[in-house]
Amino acid sequence: MTTTVTAAAVSKNFGAYQDAAVRDPVIITKNGRPCTVLLACEDFVRLSKRDQRVDLAAELSAEEIAAVEAVEMEPGLDHLNGELPPAKV
Repeated sequence: MTTTVTAAAVSKNFGAYQDAAVRDPVIITKNGRPCTVLLACEDFVRLSKRDQRVDLAAELSAEEIAAVEAVEMEPGLDHLNGELPPAKV
């Protein structure tokens, strides 16, 4: 269960919150709003690796490219096309 505490509380008892963060993330608030998160090193490493995963389009097979090209937008979602940048010609 995630714990939420003030920055002042963490400052006064850092060791206890450090121990708690090994089990579950600790959300630290400042002026009543979430500001930072204290979490276990293993969780940080796991999350960091997810951010570093990159799949290059050049490495896709012809079958994978064909599958992507064949995908069609679900009905009623055409308005999302407005979120795309203009096509380069």
